[in-house]
Amino acid sequence: MCGIVTFVDNEAPQVKDSLIQTMMNRIIHRGPDDSGHFVDEGVAMGFRRLSFVDVKSGNQPIFNENDSMAITFNGEIYNFKPLREELINLGHHFSTHADTEVILHGYEEWGEDVTKRLRGMFAFLIWDREKQELFGARDHFGIKPLYYGKMNGTFFVGSEIKSFLDHPNFEKQLNKKALKPYMTFQYPATDETFFKGIYKLPEGHFFHYRDGKFTMKQYWDAEFDADDESFDEAVDKIEAAVSESVKAHSFADDGIKVGSFLSAGVDSSYVTAMMRPDETFSIGFDQGYDETKQARELAAKLNLKNTDAKLTNDEAFHKFPLIQYYLDEPDSNPSVVPLYFLTKLAKDNGYKAMLSGEGADELFAGYTAYGYNTNSKAIKWITDQLKKLPKAKRQKIADWLKHHKNFHGRLHMYNNLAAARDSFIGQARVFTPEEAADVLQPEFNDAPSVQAIVDKIYDKIDNQNVPELSKKQYLDIHQWMPGDILLKADKMSMANSLELRVPLLDKEMMKVAGHTPAKYLMTDQGTKWAFRMAANRHLPEEWATREKLGFPVPVREWLRQKDFYEEIVEILKQDFVSEFFDQEKILKMAQDNFEGKTDDRRKIWTIYTFLVWYKLYFIDNFNPHEEVNLVKVGAKA
Repeated sequence: MCGIVTFVDNEAPQVKDSLIQTMMNRIIHRGPDDSGHFVDEGVAMGFRRLSFVDVKSGNQPIFNENDSMAITFNGEIYNFKPLREELINLGHHFSTHADTEVILHGYEEWGEDVTKRLRGMFAFLIWDREKQELFGARDHFGIKPLYYGKMNGTFFVGSEIKSFLDHPNFEKQLNKKALKPYMTFQYPATDETFFKGIYKLPEGHFFHYRDGKFTMKQYWDAEFDADDESFDEAVDKIEAAVSESVKAHSFADDGIKVGSFLSAGVDSSYVTAMMRPDETFSIGFDQGYDETKQARELAAKLNLKNTDAKLTNDEAFHKFPLIQYYLDEPDSNPSVVPLYFLTKLAKDNGYKAMLSGEGADELFAGYTAYGYNTNSKAIKWITDQLKKLPKAKRQKIADWLKHHKNFHGRLHMYNNLAAARDSFIGQARVFTPEEAADVLQPEFNDAPSVQAIVDKIYDKIDNQNVPELSKKQYLDIHQWMPGDILLKADKMSMANSLELRVPLLDKEMMKVAGHTPAKYLMTDQGTKWAFRMAANRHLPEEWATREKLGFPVPVREWLRQKDFYEEIVEILKQDFVSEFFDQEKILKMAQDNFEGKTDDRRKIWTIYTFLVWYKLYFIDNFNPHEEVNLVKVGAKA
């Protein structure tokens, strides 16, 4: 696991050399073990290394046999050994045992089709010195980030946007069109990031950059094509796939410690049960809900060592600004806070890599928002009968339900009868577009609509003969997962120089998930039921069927505790805030929430998150290598 940064322009090599080293230092947290860089008349490639495979000789950039190509790579390739043997048989010569070199020789042999052969998480860049061309790619799901943009004649690409900040040709401007969608989604929801002119390379895509021209192409997509199989056959396939994937994701050179995270949920518990690591790690809060007790119980039943820690409200709340810096863009998902401390706990105990459970909910339909909104057997039975109606009649009933007064079971019936495009935008819906427009300054309403953002994805699958449940999963795989789940997983782990591996999010797992009939995933008994029953073979019953909770974070308490509330209000009152929001309205929103008149915690936290992030990047010009007091983030600039 590493950090990469590259820029292409016509500056003199000696100028490039100095700049690339400064840019690399901005992301030293991604790779504290070693570094390397390469400069020629066209490119500057920088690399920070966190080493796992071929620790002694795997430093980057790595060159091919005649030094005509150089590669920098962030990630892990889990099938690199058979690919290496194939390439050797084809006549390629290797100077290392690292998976990085497999990609490079694979590109020599197969060109851009090398992306189709790789299994793993990756973002890589290959510079062809003869063509003066840059080729880059991002993994199938977007587990590893890759950002790009062109400014003032310089093309930038790298693991983190912050690595571009110190280049003189980088113009730091806020992308005003990103704010309004963020208010609904709680994470950066547009292709263009919060930094104007900087974009995310989409998951499953590669690009070429040559002679000032950028081209991009998709090489992989998730597919849903259910097999005609029994429930037990589906469970068998899931169990076999999880077992194989966990094994593939657990490797490292001798002496490198790999463990697993463990919560009360089924996903991390299943991974842990299959991996049987030397140590598991858990995190909780010393007030309110705490999963560490259940994690300890499971670890004891599995005869595994569990190390946990409990956060105080004070340390968690006051670390939040630093967390937002590491995220690159604002993300108001409260779970970023415990995830940061969880990865730090593992790192402080000598671990360099951890396995986690991300991906199972998207691949195997684990979210209640997909259509599991009641425990009433009668409502579920009626809904199942209505689902047998023709599509047009189902939609007519859904339209009636949408505008009818609320009654028990209405939401469950609506979510199961309505077309996915009309009813589902993903796992987060903080502000409605109308509510966002009410508190934003008018100029920020000129932004992509929520519906336009999701329609772009639905357009790719709506003409396929797949269940509406699969369409919801498809949207989450391309929107929620790379935009929120994987963004925070990568940035929070790398902030602590820790690699996070996600064996449940793998192209081989997707093959199984895509062929599993939807009726076995969302059943009368619960969400991702076939997956749960596979886990049930390796876990106590109460773990396999436990309700999903995620990372519980006491945001409600923070917003109603006087000292934290006053710190939040202090930043809401600052002069720069009026550039974005109607201050009178957001201050009243915060006060009413504090007094218990309303429960607008998610809305207030989403606004506060953006303001914290903006202040760090655009007012304070924060750099963690400098001594800056982040405790009082509301202190006036």
